[in-house]
Amino acid sequence: MKKTVLIFLGLILFCFVTVAPSRAIDLGSTPPDFKLPTLNGEFVQLSDLKGQIIVLKLATTWCPTCKQQTKEIQEAAGFLKENNVAVVEVFLQDTEEMVHDFLEGKDFQGLKFVALLDDQQVYKAYNVYLIPRVLIIDKEFTVRRDGSLMSASDLTEAIKALAASKS
Repeated sequence: MKKTVLIFLGLILFCFVTVAPSRAIDLGSTPPDFKLPTLNGEFVQLSDLKGQIIVLKLATTWCPTCKQQTKEIQEAAGFLKENNVAVVEVFLQDTEEMVHDFLEGKDFQGLKFVALLDDQQVYKAYNVYLIPRVLIIDKEFTVRRDGSLMSASDLTEAIKALAASKS
């Protein structure tokens, strides 16, 4: 019985810690740039997306809240596409096969979605201590949000507010 209670408390603590707000990149700063391979072997550099809003998700395929964040992005995909938002997902500890399996059958409704495989440069540059980590980067390549899990409605509201502040 004690073992079950300890496991339960450990799981609650794990869930609380993985969704607790966090920030390692100062808001208003330029995000660390990186160049990583896609699943097709092409390379994408984050700064090449300057000029459009970027949702940068740092995650793994095995993390339950990372999977939830993917569902939230899928739910907001139509809105994100309409607003020319690029979603860049960096898989931190996964193989190409794991990422292929994870993304199989997922529909992003034509959204510009880029899956990248980290070689530890993003993990180190972004001081990743919590996943999922969701950053929103504006068109001028400035970090406007750095935190954990976002609902689809919070994501769309953040993009609306960002678009309104730039008009």
